[in-house]
Amino acid sequence: MNTGMKITAFAAALAATFGTAYGVGQGIGPVAEPAAAAHGEHAASAEPDEDAAHADHGAGAANAPAAGGLQVSEGGYTLVLETPRPAVGRSVLRFAVEDGGGRKVTAYATEHGKELHFIVASRDLTVYRHLHPVRGADGTWSTPVDLPAAGGYKVFADFRPAAKGAEGVTLGADLSVPGAYAPRPLPAAERTAVVDGYRVTLGGTLDPGKPGELRLTVAKGGRPVTDLEPYLGAYGHLVALRDGDLAYLHVHPNAGGPGPVVSFTATAPSAGTYRLFLDFRHDGKVRTAAFTVRAGAGAGAGADADAPAAPVPSGSATHDAGGHAHG
Repeated sequence: MNTGMKITAFAAALAATFGTAYGVGQGIGPVAEPAAAAHGEHAASAEPDEDAAHADHGAGAANAPAAGGLQVSEGGYTLVLETPRPAVGRSVLRFAVEDGGGRKVTAYATEHGKELHFIVASRDLTVYRHLHPVRGADGTWSTPVDLPAAGGYKVFADFRPAAKGAEGVTLGADLSVPGAYAPRPLPAAERTAVVDGYRVTLGGTLDPGKPGELRLTVAKGGRPVTDLEPYLGAYGHLVALRDGDLAYLHVHPNAGGPGPVVSFTATAPSAGTYRLFLDFRHDGKVRTAAFTVRAGAGAGAGADADAPAAPVPSGSATHDAGGHAHG
C-alpha cells in the first residue's frame, strides 16, 4: 500500500504516519522490493475537519510524523464517493480521485502490486476491510464490500499518482450505512489474536514520536508458521488507525523470511489508543489479525516490552476484521 488497511496503503511515512505501512521482521519484509519508502509523508491541514479534532496528542507529538487520511482533499487531489450511503450487507462501492481541475485521475503508480489501496473501517473500529477495487477507463473505481451493520464508516484511498515526482497521498472520507446503530466498545487490549485457527502474538513497543519495532508471531496448531506466502510484495501488511479520529498510519517493513515473525518499524504520531490490523497469507488465503494498542503515557508502564499491546480474537462476536476483495 502506498500503503496505508490502506492501515494497503491498501512506505516512507506508521514511520511517516504510524511510521509508513508494510513488512516482516525475522519474518517480514518486502518480497519483491526493498523496505524503502513506498508512501510519501503527508502533512495534515491546519484546518481540520471533524476527524482532525483528536484531542489525545501527548508526549512525543512534536517529533512524530503527521497522521494521514484526515482530509478528503490534499495535495491537489480529492476523493469523491459516488456511493456514500450503501445498504447493510453486500453492495458495490464506487468512487473516483479527482485532480485540481475536477478531472478523474486515470494514471497511477503501482505500489505493492496495486495502483490503489482502499480501506474501509467502522467508526468504532470493530469492522475492517482491505479492498482492491477495479478502475474503469474513465477513472471510476468500484469494489464489492460486505458491511455487516448500520452506522458510520470511514474509507481511505492510498495511492501515488503517476505524474513525475508525485508523492504518495492518503485521502479519507465518511461513509454512512442507514439503519439502527449501536456503537460497540473498542475491543480490549490482549497479547494474542486468534483468527481462523491461527494464533498471532504481538510483541514490541509503540511509542509516540520515536520509532519502535512491532513483532507479530504467527502459529497454528501450536507450531510456528514458517511458510507464509507473499501478500502485496511482502510476507504481511500492517495498517493502524487511531481511535477517536481514525487517523491512518503507515508502517515501515523490516527485512526477513516467510515467518514465523512478521516485523514492522512504527512511530505513533501521538499518544493514544490504536487498532492494528495485520493481513497475512497462508494456504492461499488472506487473514486479518487485529490488536488494540495504547501508545504514550500510561500505556502499560512496567509491562513486558514484548507485550505492549493486545489483540482480540478476530472471530469473536464483537470483532469483524476480515474482508479482502481484490481486483
